Amino acid sequence: MFIPNLLSTESGSEGIVRARIVIVEDEPDLRDAVAEYLEAAGYDVVTAENAAAARGLIDTQPFHLAILDIAMPGEDGLSLGRWLRSKMPIGIIYATAAGTALDRIVGLELGADDYIVKPYELREVLARVRSVLRRVPQPTEPQERKARADRRSVAFGPFQADLDGRLVTGANGAVIDMAKSEFDVLEVFLTRANRLLTRAAISEAIGFTEDPESSRAVDIRIMRLRKKIETDPANPKFLRTVRGEGYIFSLPTSEGN
Repeated sequence: MFIPNLLSTESGSEGIVRARIVIVEDEPDLRDAVAEYLEAAGYDVVTAENAAAARGLIDTQPFHLAILDIAMPGEDGLSLGRWLRSKMPIGIIYATAAGTALDRIVGLELGADDYIVKPYELREVLARVRSVLRRVPQPTEPQERKARADRRSVAFGPFQADLDGRLVTGANGAVIDMAKSEFDVLEVFLTRANRLLTRAAISEAIGFTEDPESSRAVDIRIMRLRKKIETDPANPKFLRTVRGEGYIFSLPTSEGN
């Protein structure tokens, strides 16, 4: 039996935890075969048939590596991978069908550590798992707990914004698709909640040189942001306009501010 030399095989030994792997794959035969093979190689393995089930698992324990099928019904593996990275330091291997080069390129651009092409050999999967675990720093249990505790997160209404992972999720845990420019503005408001911000102050915070053009750019980003976080963008609950002065993000103190 192969035992990964980076991690203890007994949880808690010298503060090191055994490598835990989550496999998210909608094909049950393939999912079970990979899990059985990796378990025989000395890893702790859990499986999920889709992204929703995987999200539930993350609430119960941390993982060191995830093998994610890209083309799954519902939320795809790319979106799930982004969410996983926002929750913990984790290695990610994407599984993609043969010929879908675009998926592989996008996956690597989103921070994947490796990818495998279906149909694949189980020995190849094990080799890639070993390679990723050698390259990805493996935290100890105390480090994992501290990383979760130190992560900057702000809740507002049904939303949860992970400022370090640069990710916003809704009430059901679904990732809110948000451009970098939109998240930049949201972060400015969440870190300065309940304070009146002029367009000049917002422009400075996101690295703009204040001029008429940047003021219009700020207004456009705020308009787009409202469409994603406000039930009624015309009558915003969170991101309100103060006529003639600027904007203010209303965040009740009971919600973490």
